[in-house]
Amino acid sequence: MTRVQHWLTNIRRWFDSDVKSDHIDPDSRAFNLIRVLPFVGLHLACLLVIVSGTSAFAVLFAVGFFIARMFAITGFYHRYFSHKTFKTNRFWQFAFGVLGASAAQRGPLWWAAHHRHHHQHSDEPDDLHSPHQNGFWWAHMGWFTCDAGFAMDERRVRDWLKFPELRFINRFDALIPALAVVGIYALGEVLARWAPELGTNGFQLVVWGFFISTVALFHATVSINSLAHVWGHRRFDTRDDSRNNAWLALITLGEGWHNNHHRWPQSTRQGFRWYEIDLTYYLLCALEKLGIVHDLNPIPDHIKEETRQLDAQRRTL
Repeated sequence: MTRVQHWLTNIRRWFDSDVKSDHIDPDSRAFNLIRVLPFVGLHLACLLVIVSGTSAFAVLFAVGFFIARMFAITGFYHRYFSHKTFKTNRFWQFAFGVLGASAAQRGPLWWAAHHRHHHQHSDEPDDLHSPHQNGFWWAHMGWFTCDAGFAMDERRVRDWLKFPELRFINRFDALIPALAVVGIYALGEVLARWAPELGTNGFQLVVWGFFISTVALFHATVSINSLAHVWGHRRFDTRDDSRNNAWLALITLGEGWHNNHHRWPQSTRQGFRWYEIDLTYYLLCALEKLGIVHDLNPIPDHIKEETRQLDAQRRTL
């Protein structure tokens, strides 16, 4: 394959992640510039704020879209698609799959496959995004720029492959973010005409509501890879170096209780004590009351008791 053909193959993969080639090594950890250009462009697009300007509405929209999509990532990409810690029907799993896909963190099946691999090999050489294997920057975002990061092991998500709608948004993972940009731009233009007092327009709302919000969301999410295995305290002596961190829990709606999660990933709740704020769990409880989700997996009694005993030991030290 010539270099031009290789480039064209990677460009096609921007739009269709199922494009195959015998000349692409799914285990390669080498930086793939062409494949990662949209990711780089997303970051550079944040600089457009210099041109678009700022309004209170645009900032509030960005924060709101950040929270909504963070919940879709933490509640559904992670706790539902990766770990099946609760149940929902086919409509809602698709709806939240679409919301999660709008975060530009690829499709729900790709996300779940990589996360299941992480739990099996956490902080071992085969863990693609362990800071203990390749350092902070690789764990934070380097892994996302190589063919090993783009590849998906279908064997790890056989349970989800039976849903064609999930396979579709997973395959065409750029489609939902693109539609989100179009929708946000249209909303901004409508507001510019019908509510000019808000001081926004389509261009400004896309810059804040999609580009800045999405980049902030990405870095908040991957901080669990790069920081939650380095920074924080260890309640449980797990086989990895996962840690609990209250600050990370706040910005990720509860994912910062990472040592808890690695001790018992089957639990819907990751904050094991009342003072460990887990906003994703609280929101899932609200959805349960609305009948949208059900059968939330509780923290088992033996894990609760182990938690109490370890906390008591820590207080006596």
